This record gives sequence, C-alpha cells and structure tokens, in this order.
Amino acid sequence: MAEVSQTLASVIPNVEGEGKFKKSGDVAFYRRQIQGPNMQHQALLDTMVLTEKGACFELLEGDSQTRLLLSLSPSKHGIVRITIDEFQPIKARYRVPDVLSGEPQCEQLRVEKQTKDSVTFSWSFGRYQLRVWHSPFRLEILCEQEVMVTFNSKDKLWFERLQHRPSELQDERKSSLWKETFKQFVDIKANGPSSIGADLCLHGFRHVYGLPQHADNLQLRDTRDGEPYRLYNLDVFAYPLYSRLGLYGSVPLMVAHKPDRTLGVFWLNASETFINIQYSPSDHQDDETPPVKRRRADPQTDVHWLSESGMIDCMVLLGPSPQQLFAQYAQLTGYQALPPLFALGYHQCRWNYIDEADVKSVDAGFDRHSIPYDVIWLDIEHTDGKRYFTWDPVHFPEPAKLQQHLEKKNRKLVIISDPHIKVDPSWSLYCEARDRGHFVKDREGQIFKGSCWPGESSYLDFSSSATRAWYSRCFGLDKYKGSTPSLFVWNDMNEPSVFSGPELTMPKDAVHCGDWEHRDLHNLYGFYQHMATVEGLITRSGGLERPFVLSRSFFAGSQRLGAVWTGDNVANWEYLKISVPMVLSLSLAGIAFCGADVGGFIQDPEPELLVRWYQAAALQPFFRGHSANVTNRREPWLFGDEVTAAIRTVIQQRYSLLPYWYTLFHQAHTSALPPLRPLWVEFPEEESTFSVDSHYMLGGALLACPVTEPGIQEIKVLLPGSDEIWYDIHSALVYKGGRTLSLPVTLDTVPVFQRGGSVVCRSVGSCSCTAELRQLPLSVTVALNSQGTADGELYLDDGHSFRYRDRKAFCLRRFSMLSGRLLCRPASEEGTFDCNTVIQSVTILGVKSKPSAVIVHASGAKDISAAFQYMETCCKLTVNSVNLRVAMDWEIQI
Repeated sequence: MAEVSQTLASVIPNVEGEGKFKKSGDVAFYRRQIQGPNMQHQALLDTMVLTEKGACFELLEGDSQTRLLLSLSPSKHGIVRITIDEFQPIKARYRVPDVLSGEPQCEQLRVEKQTKDSVTFSWSFGRYQLRVWHSPFRLEILCEQEVMVTFNSKDKLWFERLQHRPSELQDERKSSLWKETFKQFVDIKANGPSSIGADLCLHGFRHVYGLPQHADNLQLRDTRDGEPYRLYNLDVFAYPLYSRLGLYGSVPLMVAHKPDRTLGVFWLNASETFINIQYSPSDHQDDETPPVKRRRADPQTDVHWLSESGMIDCMVLLGPSPQQLFAQYAQLTGYQALPPLFALGYHQCRWNYIDEADVKSVDAGFDRHSIPYDVIWLDIEHTDGKRYFTWDPVHFPEPAKLQQHLEKKNRKLVIISDPHIKVDPSWSLYCEARDRGHFVKDREGQIFKGSCWPGESSYLDFSSSATRAWYSRCFGLDKYKGSTPSLFVWNDMNEPSVFSGPELTMPKDAVHCGDWEHRDLHNLYGFYQHMATVEGLITRSGGLERPFVLSRSFFAGSQRLGAVWTGDNVANWEYLKISVPMVLSLSLAGIAFCGADVGGFIQDPEPELLVRWYQAAALQPFFRGHSANVTNRREPWLFGDEVTAAIRTVIQQRYSLLPYWYTLFHQAHTSALPPLRPLWVEFPEEESTFSVDSHYMLGGALLACPVTEPGIQEIKVLLPGSDEIWYDIHSALVYKGGRTLSLPVTLDTVPVFQRGGSVVCRSVGSCSCTAELRQLPLSVTVALNSQGTADGELYLDDGHSFRYRDRKAFCLRRFSMLSGRLLCRPASEEGTFDCNTVIQSVTILGVKSKPSAVIVHASGAKDISAAFQYMETCCKLTVNSVNLRVAMDWEIQI
C-alpha cells in the first residue's frame, strides 16, 4: 500500500504548484489569434449558389487573398449549420466523424431580398431569415425580423491555411509556426499553423451555460478578467475549483437563455479549443450605470471560439424553448442511452478491493446492515500486472465464480479497462495489437510509447474502426477468460492520460490512422474507447442486453453510450458543493447520466461530510461511492451506528424513488429532457432562477436542495412560480411559490419539494437491489396545483434488454387528476409489456376538505368504497390497500 501511495505521489501532479498544465498564454495559436491583427473577410455575393442543402458563397480575405468556402444549411428542426473550409486546400482538413448521429434534414432556402451589400434568405414559412453582408462579412440569423445571432460581428473570423513545409526555416517567427515547445516537450506541426476561430454575438442574452467539463459555476463567467474556458481533455488529479482549465471531457455546446428564448451554439471541433465570453453591458458597468441608461443598453453576449485545427463547423440551435433546444441537440448528436435499471442503483467502488474474499466480505456487509446496492467495482489492481482483460492469479484466481456468487444475489461486477496496453512481447494481446497495427504511432512512424500504470505502454488507436472492432471482440466470453455476462466495464485514463507526456497526455504530433495528427482529434479519444467498449458488450450479448459502461473522458455524443463522472475529486465541502453545478452543466450539454464520487476520491471525509455527500449524490443520476487506495476504508458501516443509519436511509430513499428515476431516463431517451434540470429550464421566464445552481429540478416534479455546508441549521430555498404550490415531501407542509423559504435542517434533513400539479410513483418496502425492487408494490403521490389538477407518467419494462425497442415491450401509463377523479390510462398505445406491478396506496396532497367517500372503479370490476385517512393539518388524503394493477385502466373518485 505504501508503495502504491508513493507511486501516486510521484506520477500525479500538484496541479497549482507545478504548472503541469498550459495557460492560454503558453499556446501559440491562441496568442496569434488574440494578438491579431483581425483578418478582414468579404462575402463574394456573386459566387452564391443555392443547393438542396442551403447556400454556398466564397469568402475572400483582403490581405492574404485567401479564399474560403462558406456553406449555410438550415434544418427542419430549427438548426442553422455554418461551415467554412479552405476553397482549395493542399490536403483535406479534419472533419469530426461519428459524433453526429445523422445529418440534419435540410430546408430549401429562398432569396427574400438582394442588394449589392447583402442577400437575405428565408425558410420555414418566412419565420426565420439569414442575411449575408458583403463587406465586412457578417452573417445574421433573424426570427420574425429580429436579429438573434450575428456571426463574425467583431471580425474575428480566422483561418490559417495548411502549407507545405518550407525547405528552410531560418526566420525564428516562421520556425515557431512549425514547432512549439512547452517545458521539455517539442511539438512538430506537419502542416504548419492550421488554427481557426470565429465570434458570435448573441443579442439580448446575458446568461450562458454549458461547455463542460469545468469545476465552475453553472452560469459561465465573463473571461475578460482571466483565462478563457479551455476544452482539452486532461487527467487533472484533485482539479482546482472555480477554474476554466479543461478537465476530463469536452462538450463544445453553449446554451444561452433569456425569458422568451433558449438558444444553443454547437462548435463541432475535436482539437484544443478556447472560448472567450464577454457580457455587455458588463456586470461592473451595471453597478455604476444610472438605471435609466442601463435599460437602454440592450444586453448581449459575445462569444469567441478558437480551435487549433480542423474546419469551422458551427451549428446554431434556435430553440425557442429549453425543451426544443434539448431535442434539437439530440437530433444532432443522439439521445441519452436508456441504462439498465441496475445502473441507477447504488455502486460501491474502491481503488482497490484487495481480493475475492474482500469483495465477498463487502458484499455481505451491505446485506448485514440492510443497505441496498447493485454493483461492486474493481480498479487496476485486479489485473495481472496492469494487463487489461486479465486477472491477478493470486488475488482473483476464480473471477467467474466471484461473478456467479454476486449474480445469485442479482448483483453485478464492474472492472476497469484503460486504453494503455503494457509493452510486453510475451503477452499475446499486446503482440496481436502490435502486429495488426492497432497502436497510435509517433511522428517518426514508430509505435508511440508513453508511461502509465503498467510502466511503458502503447496506446490503442480507437479512431480506427478496425481497432475498435478488434477491441470490441476482446470482451467476448471466449476471449476474455474469467468474464461472464454479469461483468460490466469502466473506461478510465482515456483522455488519454500519459504520465510522461506534455500536460500528462499524448503529444499532439502523434499519428492516428488516416495520417491524422493527434491534435486534430484529441478530445475524441475517450469517446472512441467508450464507443468500442459499448459495442463490445452489445456484441457479447448478441445484441440482446443493454450495456453499462462508465467513461472518464467524453465528447459530444457520449450520452448515447452510457455514463460519465466528474473525476478525481477531493473529500472536502467545496468539492461537494461544486459537484452540483458540474452535473447540471453536463445535463444541459446532453450528458444526462452523470455523477460525482461520493465522499471524494482522495483524502478522508469527516462523518458529517460523508452523510451530506450521500444525501446529495442520491439525488444525482449516477450514484457511486469511490475512494483512492491511500484513503481509509469507507464502506457505509465504518463510521458508527448514527452515520450508518443516515446513509442507509438515504440509499433506501434512492431505491424507493427508482420508478420515478427510470421514467425520467425514458424521457431523456425519447425526448432528450435531462433528469436533472436547472430551475430556469422548468421556469424559463423567471429571472430569479437564471443563476441558481445550488438547487435544481429532478424531472418536472421534484425540487431538490442538498445541504452542502457544514454545521448549518437553516437553509434558504428558492421556490419558483408565484402561481405554484410546493409540498415538502417529508412533512407534507404546503408552501406558495415565488418566494425564498428559510428551512430549518438537521443532519437527517434532505430538502425536497414536490410541485403542485405533479404525480410521483415510488416503490414501497425494502429490497437489497433493483431486481427485488421490481417485485415491490408502488405508492402514488398526487400533488394538486391551485386548480386542483395533477398529472404524471410511469414507465416500466424488463429493466435490462432491448426488447422495449425491438418489440415495444414497455408499459407507459399516465396518471391524471381532474375534478376530484384520479385516472390511470395508457400514455402510449404502443407498449406491449404486461406487468403485474400493483399500486398499493395513493396519497393526494392539497385536498381542502375531508371527503365523504372514496370510490375505486376498475374496468371489469364493480365499484368499491375504499377506506381512507384524512389529515386536516396538512390537507393530506391517503387511500391504502387499493391494490390496483398499473397496466389496467382504473379511476378513484373522491
């Protein structure tokens, strides 16, 4: 153990102290673009060609006479795609493949108006317009004649042409364009400088979000006072907080919101990218500006994107509602994968459980303490010398039997599989990968070698479809000895992490298949490993079973593959607090299945922090306890009876709420609505919600406000909506919306409120894992709004297979309450899943007076008068022992 902790200390950087990571000033292409001068482009309007996909123009840069090709494509779903490429490049520039799940369906443009200075197009019955200005080149996107977005409003369009390497590079300035040095690392640019950039003005907006992953607030900050936001996937151990340094994954989607519109900008580029944001009028001007003048200055947000290579491929998503924006983004990059039900349960992980006896002992501990859980995880030490797809012969001699032991209790095992492969000529998997050309090469054409956990390692080239197919086959039960169908996978270190590399990652001049440099596709590397692993598990089951794969690194589109987490966090209160905006940012950017390591990966949490972390994480989609090998053991029963009881309660509450969680994931899978939503998504017109990131909506029905500060006895909760009613789910006390509530809290308090007008289903009774949960009856909580109505849905299927998709084997039911009648009806005519789940009890909140009778009417049965309890103090009506089947039509009349 001591040896491992020394290894940890030696390979993992002190983030702030040692300056392992670049600042923007260390990056040559960023300096060139920021220092300028700006390039002056003209749109040559006489080169316009209308195509079935939109319109094309040539752009001319005056000084260099560089010609570029501009293409504009509006789609049927409210998306405008702007691409700019070299007119006649010496070789093709990198276009990001595999991220878009389908090409957007294009709308035909028609010319509305043409002058010598501009041409205006319209589409979608004339509601939307595009205006291209000749000189200086501008592109305006209008809705109902009002300009929403201006592309190139500040002349920051930048495009460095690919060049043939000159025979001599005596001029130092020229030489630096072809070679860049950071610390001892030298980066040779095969085609010279190739950076691109563009700016967009978002008119009327003063709140923007997105661009994960950063340890920062939900609302993005003005970057004039410091570093730009950086998107460059890096292994940042114990990452600094409130920082714009890029972390493990990148989603180049920015979401802007104002009361009457939500808009998105998706910058499809996988190279190193920086984003500068300027709010105008800026916040500090706001304070000094007299109120009269302040109203006159219309707000706007200027966004400047800068990327090292590739082409400009920028999509503007026009909303106008948050829900439409999420759907537009999903139509581009895919919907959230529907996870198997077990993946929404609790996961127990550590680096590392020592051996098979340790795993069985921890598994038994959950049963002994009556704490439900579904999955136990193994880190790198389970392998034979850090060779993935192997098992340590001493500590894990019978892995298949271990999995069968867990599977008898309906529990799963997850193992780690990283992208680095130990250089070992006596290991058949290494030799096979080497001989078939599956490794990334260095700039000299030799197999790239770097150091990681196994020591000297080579890195699989997942950008190659042949390599991905080979890697997928490695998960086959015949090839992966000791694996069973109940084994699932975790991709770590896939930024990729290279301990010996610049910024602890792969050099940019390494070479992938197709002769693409690593600089072109760096941010895609982990996405591609995630894809190959998911395809491996689907192939293993013959296409029958849903996979579960967690990845540390990700890109746009990773949502269709599985889950991600926020990486190597620290056991202190600040990291607990930042986990909330971090998962909200991911959720806004389409990656709905996300969470943070409970308790903090490194250092030891005090008991109060651990309890509060479980409470917060149980209200996030991915729920996993994880800790490093240098920390004390952290199973939930090791901190005394009081802490064990508090954690047990939280995990049991998570399991009882899983019918609601699973329904939310069905919505994410079909309509792209994330389970976790910033308050403004549900209350888009309420400006008081726009910068709130300490509490959030869980679906449309529940507002959660986890306690993230030590020793506090009161918490402030914003309950939005002056016409809304909110019910405390624990006390059933009712509160009017449109106010900030001061709520007293103890260590057991997790503030959650149900919104009037909603219906939430829960499981009743205890279980040890999700498989048992399916046998339990349900309770339905109906929270009436001020009109006395409510509705909600429940989604059910077998929880593990693709039959919901292939055979429509699902059951989707709608509960609606109107005029004192609660109806249960099909929400979809398609579902064929016949389930025996029953509703045991119904609770209705907000019933103003005690009813004289409650009549239950089920189709095909005679009406019965049901026993009920009414609590006048909180207007709560409970009808017990109704035992009505979910899949059957019925109604309850009050």
